[in-house]
Order: sequence, then C-alpha cells, then structure tokens
Amino acid sequence: MTKVRQLLIDDPTERVVCDRCVVADRPHTRLRGLLGRRGMASGEGLLLKPTPAVHTCFMRFAIDVVFLDERLEVLAVDPHLGPWRFAGRRGARAVLELAAGEAGRRGVHAGMPLKLVTDGA
Repeated sequence: MTKVRQLLIDDPTERVVCDRCVVADRPHTRLRGLLGRRGMASGEGLLLKPTPAVHTCFMRFAIDVVFLDERLEVLAVDPHLGPWRFAGRRGARAVLELAAGEAGRRGVHAGMPLKLVTDGA
C-alpha cells in the first residue's frame, strides 16, 4: 500500500472526504484490502485502484463503498455494504471504502469530483 493521503472534493470548498486515505494500487494490496481488520474509524479510507468491484467476504463489519471513474468522479455509493456481499459498477475504475455511514456524513454523492492529495500538499 502506498502512503497515506487525503481525499478531497475537487471544488472550491475542498471539503475532506477521507482524512487518512491509504491507496491500494498493487495486486497484493488490493487483494488484502480490509481483511483481518475489526473496523474502520471515522476519517479512514482505502482507495482500491484499478478495480470496478469489491467483496466483503471474511470481513467483520459493514462499509460504505464509493465507486469512482478514471478521473475520480463519484459514479455511485453503496452505503452499509455488510459482510459477505459483492458490489460493482459498470464504468468504475476505482473504489473507495469508508466506515459505514461515513459517505452520508461527508455528503458524498454521484457526480461529485474528488482529488487525492499527498500529506502536506
């Protein structure tokens, strides 16, 4: 997994969607994902790329799944995806996994452009 970054809404407000976003951009890091964890804290996230779909097999908690296109624009949000489920979206090139309920609290919705920034940038 690559270093931790922030994920912001790409507009003049630059509201934070994910304070501590880890990018899983290698086959073994995407495969591992959130497996083995007991949960996610508010502000944590995992950006899996490239991928159009995710599963929650062997997970112990629900997550919000945000499907993104190649420009990191939100295509759809699947809130509260429970354990042992699959989700995917046509056209998705990346998936952001957040704590259950976090997408709603942060106002994430389809059509929203996001950008990934390095810590301190």
